[in-house]
Amino acid sequence: MNIDNEKTEDIDGISKVIYKAFENHPHHQAGALPTEHLIVEKLRVQGALSLSLLAKIDNEIVGHIAFSPVEISGKALKWFGLGPVSVAPNMQGQGIGSKLINEGIKQLRALGAKGVVLLGEPEYYRRFGFKAYPQLSYAGVPAEYFLALALKDTPLPSGEVNYHKAFT
Repeated sequence: MNIDNEKTEDIDGISKVIYKAFENHPHHQAGALPTEHLIVEKLRVQGALSLSLLAKIDNEIVGHIAFSPVEISGKALKWFGLGPVSVAPNMQGQGIGSKLINEGIKQLRALGAKGVVLLGEPEYYRRFGFKAYPQLSYAGVPAEYFLALALKDTPLPSGEVNYHKAFT
């Protein structure tokens, strides 16, 4: 498996993997169609897709992860939102998502990012060092599902986190 940065020729394949990964997702309303691929497209078009990595096996895209800037208390503090992370349904459970997350964190560190936030399952994301912090919040989400990982040895910011408008 290779992990690469997104290229123009990968965009259609990325959208397909994201769509399939979220089709019939348990967090969606029954019968609702996925919209996560549209979020990534909006981030890309609006210049807010800070890091877009894909996993390929035999030149086929089997996974993708996106990172975009977030604001904390209305300020850009070099923190990023992880999401969505997508793996083709027939390839899930093979460590592809983990490899994408680890590579994304590594690349963000190299870019000087201070931290990463995400909305997700605590049991899964703890293995990467993510945890809930009472001083960071995301409106309308139970605190235990809004997780953060500091990438620099600096004080953790506090306040409400806002993702890019592509998420709304």
